[in-house]
Amino acid sequence: MSDQLDIAVLLPCYNEASTIGQVVRDFRAALPSAHIYVYDNNSIDGTALQAMLAGATVVRERRQGKGHVVRRMFADIDADIYVMADGDGTYSPADAEDLIRTLLTEQADMVVGTRRHIRVEAGRQGHAFGNRIFNRLYRSIFGTDFSDIFSGYRAFSRRFVKSFPAVSNGFEIETEMSVHASRLKLPVNELELDYGRRPEGSHSKLSTFKDGAKILWMFAMLMKETRPFAFFGLISAAFLTASLIFMAPVLIEYFETGLVPRLPTWVFSMALILVAIMLLTAGLILDSVSRARTEQLRIHYMTIARQKSHGGKKSQASPVALPKRRGRKAAA
Repeated sequence: MSDQLDIAVLLPCYNEASTIGQVVRDFRAALPSAHIYVYDNNSIDGTALQAMLAGATVVRERRQGKGHVVRRMFADIDADIYVMADGDGTYSPADAEDLIRTLLTEQADMVVGTRRHIRVEAGRQGHAFGNRIFNRLYRSIFGTDFSDIFSGYRAFSRRFVKSFPAVSNGFEIETEMSVHASRLKLPVNELELDYGRRPEGSHSKLSTFKDGAKILWMFAMLMKETRPFAFFGLISAAFLTASLIFMAPVLIEYFETGLVPRLPTWVFSMALILVAIMLLTAGLILDSVSRARTEQLRIHYMTIARQKSHGGKKSQASPVALPKRRGRKAAA
């Protein structure tokens, strides 16, 4: 109905022919009024065909990588509420109504479905271990808003989607989403949900070490952009420490003999101090620039309506009707 919120279900996919059809059908059952979009990222196994047969709108994104897909989806689709999930069947479409309900009742801009049994059900202990390490690293750098930054099951407001810059190319996109929300201090929530194993014939596209290195690099780049004083301050401290290590024996010898026989070492230590000072100065200047950019992003975010206009009026959150659950307890 025109007075209800438009809900878009976004499913980025790469070679998920064995699962995408059932995922689309399950989302259609869970959210009958939602528009379901499958963005096929150069699949060669019939993913697009299975999605179309299940009733989804299929769009092809030729740039390889989840970041490219998410950027395209957020630019193309205009809705009031966006639900993003994976096409591999590891997230339950029945939980989508809980994500949306939390988004509406909490007036949040993003709700993340954190994975309850990831260590048991993910199937790869290396991924589970890396997930814990990166989540701890994220909380130490960017704040404690999130406990599962790699979850692919999320609900977004229109304001979040249309203000999110999305510069990542691959699986780092979830990290960038989390940093964007933390940087602008957006209202966010987490909802603990069950996480299942991939069905037979479906395989993870993640590489433990390759994608882990990409995510670590993304952490560094996001820290440089959002917390430049801390970023350059750490590098400055490293150079200062190296300078003191080289300087110490020269100073000890000078105080003992009054001579500086190792002049090149002394000059090198002084050069390291100068580099440390320059890095600290750069961090101070860039911190002011980063604050100004954050203010601009926040102002842009505030100019975007929470819901798009329907017939000249803004939709309100209250009219949206979600299907009632039958025989299934709501997630905590």
